[in-house]
Amino acid sequence: MDTLTHALSGMLLARATAPAQPHSGQLPLRARMLVGLLAGAFPDSDFVLQLSGDAFVYLNHHRGVTHSLPLLPLWALLLSGLSVLLWRRRHAWQAFYGVALLALGIHVAGDVITAFGTRIFAPFSDYRAALPAIFIIDLWFTGIIVAGLLAAWLWRSRLAARLGLTLLAAYVGVQVWHMQAAGEIAQHYVQTQGIAAREVAALSQPLSPFHWKLLVRDEGGYHRADLSLYRDAVPATPTDDAGFLARVAALYRPAEDLQWDYRPLFGADVAEQALAREAWQAPVLAGMHRFAEYPALYRIDREGAGVCVWFYDLRFELRNLRNPFIFGACRADERARWRLERLTE
Repeated sequence: MDTLTHALSGMLLARATAPAQPHSGQLPLRARMLVGLLAGAFPDSDFVLQLSGDAFVYLNHHRGVTHSLPLLPLWALLLSGLSVLLWRRRHAWQAFYGVALLALGIHVAGDVITAFGTRIFAPFSDYRAALPAIFIIDLWFTGIIVAGLLAAWLWRSRLAARLGLTLLAAYVGVQVWHMQAAGEIAQHYVQTQGIAAREVAALSQPLSPFHWKLLVRDEGGYHRADLSLYRDAVPATPTDDAGFLARVAALYRPAEDLQWDYRPLFGADVAEQALAREAWQAPVLAGMHRFAEYPALYRIDREGAGVCVWFYDLRFELRNLRNPFIFGACRADERARWRLERLTE
């Protein structure tokens, strides 16, 4: 989930849980909501990992210790201490602690329901929790939060904020139901095609709660399709001057007319598969092994004796429109060592 949405969700939860009449030991409403905003954004402070210069340090440790459930009480204590200083000691740390803890918790929950994966037990475990029911930037999700905040402000009512949270939970529930429905369509494909599937997944996609990416993993690669749960006709092919959003929307097809394709892990060219396997096992791609849930060969580029073998993660692919995480093992010739490169397109 994007940081702004996290911050707003913390603010909404702070408003919904505010006491009707704060007593002397509790925060006034404005301060409470500001703490919720700041604490809701805090876990994403791990963006500083990008300063390491190693992309995999960030990708593999983002949503790590700052998102850890065992460590949340400690982070809430830290934020409470900083808030005491920010408010010039007008309130005791106990006044900040509860709202900070709640805002941190809703941040972690908001990340768990996306496909990226959240290390909720870091640093004690590398397990990544992911329920890919919500796309990482979901305007419907964010819109419900904003509507709840506006309603609470207009009517000066915590009941409106609570209604906003209820609608938010209901939206997530509907998306989980959509995810199950999309998964059943993928399972039907597996059964009708007689595929020896190792894994079947449905991942939420941008623009619409009805857009889903279907992935079926077998021994050699992935069957994939882009599904629209509401369409009953194939979308028209976008014109050459169509905008990015129109081209994205046109990817998703009705269940009755899905366009499945196959992406081999090491490519379709048998002559190149040995090279792709060698590159994939190169130590420079160890970080990619940890990060990628659905890795596959993107392409192989040659220039003279040099070669770059590029891999990507199908979680973040929008066909040929966008893929932000493409990494490769490159070398100047067959005797040279592999080096890590990142492809930006």
